[in-house]
Amino acid sequence: MFDTFAYRATVFYRSFADLTRSRLQELGLHFGSLFLILYVGKHPGCTQAQLTADLRLDWGYSQRSILKLVEDGFLTREKSGRAYRMALSEKGAAAFAVSHQVFFDWDREHLAPLTPEERAQLMSLLDKAAQGGTQEKCTNT
Repeated sequence: MFDTFAYRATVFYRSFADLTRSRLQELGLHFGSLFLILYVGKHPGCTQAQLTADLRLDWGYSQRSILKLVEDGFLTREKSGRAYRMALSEKGAAAFAVSHQVFFDWDREHLAPLTPEERAQLMSLLDKAAQGGTQEKCTNT
């Protein structure tokens, strides 16, 4: 249809989002929770401020999402000085495993036609393209 990277990226995003939604829905989570669960799983004891800054989220969205994840039993929050430290609950750890695995499952399915060398080249080119966009943004600021 469109011979652009942006179009192909959108097609991949939709495919990934569909797979992720179906897996997370089984756990009672929505797609927007994916990166919150992954972040806390990889950074146990993090604060909401750290998570919000690193994921570039709106503070209000972050607050609502975290409170919902605590209320639903996926995260724990413990007061530490002026901040709350977050960690995954047992239910959250199960959600982390599913959330983490979905990336590998999607890659395995969609990159199956590529050889290991082609996969490595694709990842290298995507990294280069991502850095180019970052550099361009920095020079235009």
